[in-house]
Amino acid sequence: MPNAYISGTGMYVPDEVVTNDDLRTKYGIDTTHEWVVQRTGIAERRFAPDGTAPSDLAVPATKQALERAGLKAHDLDMILFATLSPDMHFPGSGVFLQRKLGLLDGDSPRFVPAMDIRNQCSGFLYGLATAASMVQSGGCKHVLVVGAECHSAALDLTTRGRTVSSLFGDAAGVAIVSATDEDRGVRGWWLGADGRHAEALCMRIWDMSKRPFVPLDHGKEGPGTIQPEILWPYMEGKVVFKNAVERMCQSIMQACWEKGIELGDVDLFAFHQANMRINQYVANTMGIPESKLLHNIERLGNTTAATIPTLLAEAEETGKLKRGMKVMMVAFGAGFTWGAALVDW
Repeated sequence: MPNAYISGTGMYVPDEVVTNDDLRTKYGIDTTHEWVVQRTGIAERRFAPDGTAPSDLAVPATKQALERAGLKAHDLDMILFATLSPDMHFPGSGVFLQRKLGLLDGDSPRFVPAMDIRNQCSGFLYGLATAASMVQSGGCKHVLVVGAECHSAALDLTTRGRTVSSLFGDAAGVAIVSATDEDRGVRGWWLGADGRHAEALCMRIWDMSKRPFVPLDHGKEGPGTIQPEILWPYMEGKVVFKNAVERMCQSIMQACWEKGIELGDVDLFAFHQANMRINQYVANTMGIPESKLLHNIERLGNTTAATIPTLLAEAEETGKLKRGMKVMMVAFGAGFTWGAALVDW
């Protein structure tokens, strides 16, 4: 059985930088830089321009990963696209990315399978686990795992929505999972979910229990009106914080226990970048030194499915992540869902 390793990473962020002061001066949100930083650790984030979809952000990120892996787009055997902000309600963003990468062009099109993963902040780890399993089974040689988000299109950028809107930014991060006979790669993954808290962090606009799912003003012929509590993301912050800390610590301990390693054996930790305060709490609880933590939330905000792959891509770019290192990735998000993965780079 081949091993599954990460052969290439890539990332892309939009050009527009939105600072905490911009939230106040440009969008009129009653907030301050100090208020946001104290609660989240975020100083700025990136917003994509109008007309940009998550699959658009994923194209340059994928091209960077392919170059680092020494591959071409036609070498890919599968696309796994993790996102909570898909290009549209359906079809999934994976097929749009397939088309934009040119896989369908020319005389030898590649009709590779494309699957979207809707596990929000844990989406990349769910995708990584799926990709590793596909490679280890021999079903694929190269699987593209994407995390891409255009949050700025669906944020309540008013004082009413500041608790959530101050958190999120737009970005894409990708990893290519490839087969190898070398003794390296994904050593294990641990995933979980607790649907008891499904409504504690949610966005109700696509509520298919309603008839119709978007209320119409004047019968079937009238336009639809969507109330703010349905249109914008909803979060019970204290519930999320408590469960995030608990599940992230649990995942780290489970990974170490099952693989027979100590925390000190791990060279780098890539925590999902939801809130710097959550990650600091987890690190302090587990005794993980700051020198082993990767961060980019202060510059990019919470980019949901893109946080972990952007951390990996940046760490490779700067040389902080090197061949032979042991890396642990940990995430928690809506659902609630969570997970961890251990990789020998």
